Amino acid sequence: MFVPVSGPTGMGEYARCRTLAEAVRTRWPDAAIHFLLSEQAPYARGTPFEFTLFPGSPTLHDAAGRAAIRAFVPDVVVFDNAGRKGQLATAKRGGAAVVYVSSRWRPRTKAFRLRWLPHLDEHWIPYPEFVGGALTAFERFKQRVMGRPRVRFLDVMLPIVGPAATAAVRERFGVAAREFVLLVPGGGTPHPNAHPNARRAPEIYDEVARRLATAGHAVVIAGREAPERAAMGAAATDAADGRLAWAGRLPPADLAALLGTARLVITNGGDTLLQSLACGCATVAAPIAADQPARLGKCVARGGVVASELDADALAGHALAVLADPARLERLASEARALGYTNGVATALDAFAAMLATRERR
Repeated sequence: MFVPVSGPTGMGEYARCRTLAEAVRTRWPDAAIHFLLSEQAPYARGTPFEFTLFPGSPTLHDAAGRAAIRAFVPDVVVFDNAGRKGQLATAKRGGAAVVYVSSRWRPRTKAFRLRWLPHLDEHWIPYPEFVGGALTAFERFKQRVMGRPRVRFLDVMLPIVGPAATAAVRERFGVAAREFVLLVPGGGTPHPNAHPNARRAPEIYDEVARRLATAGHAVVIAGREAPERAAMGAAATDAADGRLAWAGRLPPADLAALLGTARLVITNGGDTLLQSLACGCATVAAPIAADQPARLGKCVARGGVVASELDADALAGHALAVLADPARLERLASEARALGYTNGVATALDAFAAMLATRERR
């Protein structure tokens, strides 16, 4: 069972859980998989797994969440930045192994509360340790006293996609390996502590995509449908025709296929930044949320990425400068490859296997 925080804004936790769920289905084809989601999430009803919907995030509906857990009787429950103590306890009493995923300091702090720790088997931080932050002395003390949970830094969460599937995705969008620019905007919805331009991020990236295509580059923009010709302007449409593919909302595996073979990735300072670097791609990134500038700064210090402001002139300027300098482009890609990030999905699957084996021995 997967319980990501969900609602009308953002989808990073859901995307991470869906990636894990699809990997579970590949490794254990007969596995029963169930999601608990907010009905306000725009992706909820398109989830390719069984699901239960709540009026808001399951965290806000403690009793109903506990009832759903009891009804499903899971072997493993993954709470991603979500959940209440009562829900964790219900899963534990039902015999499930409980995994908590924290990608921000606030949920991480909750997970280390003394009243939460008895209910957690594993605590996953889906970033490299330099981004997520090493365990503090107080966290290590509490972990030692309670004897739990096991903490894992999972680096980067990426679907495992084979060469044939990757080639099919590229063919669908009419691009060749290492010969296209991929844009992954994010933003577009109200969110606390967001960058002032975050609501306009999709439109900003639309403009960047058009400028790059007009300059002669093949471009794919994820998460965006082609606007009406009148909205774009006939001149802009004609200039970009044939070089700009509007990919719409992509399944995580399709996005991973594009990330793995792009020439340059332009994105925000969230999960996609680390995914791009893990794929060995040169990257230009602009932060859209309050926690992203610090993360982006740490990544810039290690190489592979160019930081930008969140506006069309800055993003397009940085991207065109990198694309015009093959030596710089290759240097950034080489720096990204040298980071050596591991795919946390494989680590997670092995952890699931160990949890299931322990349950079978009981």
